[in-house]
Amino acid sequence: MDRIDRAILRELQRNGRISVVELAAKVNLTKTPCSDRMRRLEAAGVIKRYGAELDPVALEANHVVLVQVVLRGTTADELERFNEAVRRVPEIQSCHMIAGDFDYLLKVRTRDIQHYRRLLGDTISRLPHVQQTHTYVVMETVKDDMTLPVPPGPMPVG
Repeated sequence: MDRIDRAILRELQRNGRISVVELAAKVNLTKTPCSDRMRRLEAAGVIKRYGAELDPVALEANHVVLVQVVLRGTTADELERFNEAVRRVPEIQSCHMIAGDFDYLLKVRTRDIQHYRRLLGDTISRLPHVQQTHTYVVMETVKDDMTLPVPPGPMPVG
């Protein structure tokens, strides 16, 4: 991966709907080589998908909580059952297995605190093997950037 590939990645993260002609101009290429590079980055799995950034306020999903989860056990089967169940809960935006005093950290988006309270009691606390949860209500989001830093140096592809 060279500096042009990295420039393409940076531009696509800023605007995934940019035309190939516009993208090529921004990275100092013509259309065909730019398109070829995009296809190569897609085939290599560097570009996983294209999507839209949605406004959580407009979708009534602007109430954010972080939830620490402690499981009763952490065998491979217990972890997999928990993981599979989490993937089926649309309000859980992200789920991270953590090394430390608890097992998972969830980012949950709901309409309001009442919606979250119902979700906690009816769903999250009933996920497989959950022993304990701790909820932290987000008061203000200072940064929530979904773009990845694109390193300036060479990166292996494939």
